[in-house]
Amino acid sequence: MINRQILPEAHQALTQFRALCLTGPRQSGKTTLSKALFKDKPYVNFENPTVQFEAEQSPEGFLKQYRNGAVFDEVQRVPHIFRYLQEILDNNPKRGQFILTGSNNFLLQEQVSQSLAGRAGYLSLLPLSYAELIEAKLTDNNIDKLILTGGYPEIWNEKLMPNTWMNSYIQTYVQRDVRLLRNITNLAAFNRFIYLCANYAGQILNRDDLAKKTGVDTKTILAWLGLLENSYILFQLQPWYNNLNKRIVKSPKLYFYDTGLLCFLLGIKTETTLQKNTAYGAIFENWAISEIRKNNFNQAQNEGMYYFRDSAGNEIDLILEREGEPIAIEIKLSKKVEDSMLRGLKYWQKLQPNSQTILLHGGDRNELLNEKMSILPYNEVINL
Repeated sequence: MINRQILPEAHQALTQFRALCLTGPRQSGKTTLSKALFKDKPYVNFENPTVQFEAEQSPEGFLKQYRNGAVFDEVQRVPHIFRYLQEILDNNPKRGQFILTGSNNFLLQEQVSQSLAGRAGYLSLLPLSYAELIEAKLTDNNIDKLILTGGYPEIWNEKLMPNTWMNSYIQTYVQRDVRLLRNITNLAAFNRFIYLCANYAGQILNRDDLAKKTGVDTKTILAWLGLLENSYILFQLQPWYNNLNKRIVKSPKLYFYDTGLLCFLLGIKTETTLQKNTAYGAIFENWAISEIRKNNFNQAQNEGMYYFRDSAGNEIDLILEREGEPIAIEIKLSKKVEDSMLRGLKYWQKLQPNSQTILLHGGDRNELLNEKMSILPYNEVINL
């Protein structure tokens, strides 16, 4: 088993709460992690139709089998069971009784907030991070291979072909998970929508344009974006502002949790194709920002991630809030650092003179320019 960096946080949560809710995308390793945490407790998968039927017919009787705890996998499929689980947890104050996993953040969080508030801790497990792959000695410093392969554990463990695996993943997601969450009658339009979203990776989202190209209205686009976010396909960065006397762009920027999936959606299959693609820089930026997001989740940090852009076009790729202080990070694919790459960071320093600034780039230059500005190679993303 690959050592997951979220493991210490999971152990800690199980000493503090009666149950642990572990959410994240399909195939991110939730089941493996849960079984490792609860080696001596039963494992129950609610995607098994027989198990699901039994739990739906008699939830109280079903739960009597697991009064000493269990791993309940994909528990969002039996939402009514939470009310009965609440009674069990109320009658037994012991910590770390159950692990509840789900591949949809909205459904699981909704049930937890309604029935298990104060009784359950909450963590999100994303696909393998660069730091985890390095520690497991599964990868070297070939950034293009990292971007193309992504982080889903099964691909790395079984040495599978990313493109073939991603095709099956998308088809399964659209045909099974989407129908569980929302009654989408036009699956072809939704499928087209997912592919179109890939073209916005690293860009400010134009919902009206996306609606026009998809063939649905803007309200539907907003609902579908929420669907992709809650199932950990993509996330949105909101603009950062802190009483600046500037008009800030208010639309979010779009990023994918996994660049292997992003490359598949863009039709990029080889390193040569990736290097020649006009979106190469945006994909590299997506990789860096998604890695920082994984680091945050693995450390159970809830500090904000934003971008900055004003009406004059001054822009910073990522504003990372740590302990209430903003850190400005500019991300550039180029291996060679040029002064022009620091322009945005220097502008930011005029607005926020006490803020740390970082240029993260595709080369190996590692230099402290002054006490507030650093140049870091991309492999230092594991420390951000």
